[in-house]
Amino acid sequence: MRELPHWHTASARGPREHNADAVGAYAAAGGAGIVFALADGVGDHPNAAHAARTAASAAARNPVGQGAVAAVLAAQRAVLASGGTGDCVLVVAVQTDEGYGIAWVGDARAYAWDGYTVRQVTKDHTLAQYFRDHDQPVTPRMEHVVTTSVRTAGAHEIGTATVTTGGLLLTSDGVHKTLSGPAMLGILGIPDRAASELVRTAISLGGSDNATAIVVDPPSADLITEKFRVAA
Repeated sequence: MRELPHWHTASARGPREHNADAVGAYAAAGGAGIVFALADGVGDHPNAAHAARTAASAAARNPVGQGAVAAVLAAQRAVLASGGTGDCVLVVAVQTDEGYGIAWVGDARAYAWDGYTVRQVTKDHTLAQYFRDHDQPVTPRMEHVVTTSVRTAGAHEIGTATVTTGGLLLTSDGVHKTLSGPAMLGILGIPDRAASELVRTAISLGGSDNATAIVVDPPSADLITEKFRVAA
């Protein structure tokens, strides 16, 4: 039986008309583990919000033993069956004996953190990243054009990674396009308020999008809390 981690989440609409971000977390009976999902709807529209909620819920409730890619595919089936026209990007983390299996489409991100460092483990599926990978010039607009999404991605296009540090951060682009890695690391040490502070800070610094975060503390969270108290 896996021990469930300590985690918390926060989301804010920001300057948009709708909050099209959504989160899901589900731990099935029997101690198999927990699944976390964060979805970001494409566009500022109720259809986008509906797609994100549908995807996050379906991904989180997919059985832990099937893994993270299966959770993304479950989200895809749910969105396609929902009857709506909205779309979203998605990142999923599935608890394993070693840490978390990660799968994603689009530019929702996962970071590993251990109280001392924070490291991005996903790679954005955006036009900008594609051009960078091919040593081509990038324009700001390209950062907002995703090349995969829940509705459109083939199974072979789903990104995968693993996190073994025990700590995890999932974010929508309203957080990570405003806050640098060092800025996020400084906030992650705030006990029980890191998610809300990440969201609040991103918006207060001029974020123009919905902002959402899921923070999963490392197993040594008590020691990390003490470290930040001493540092303060």
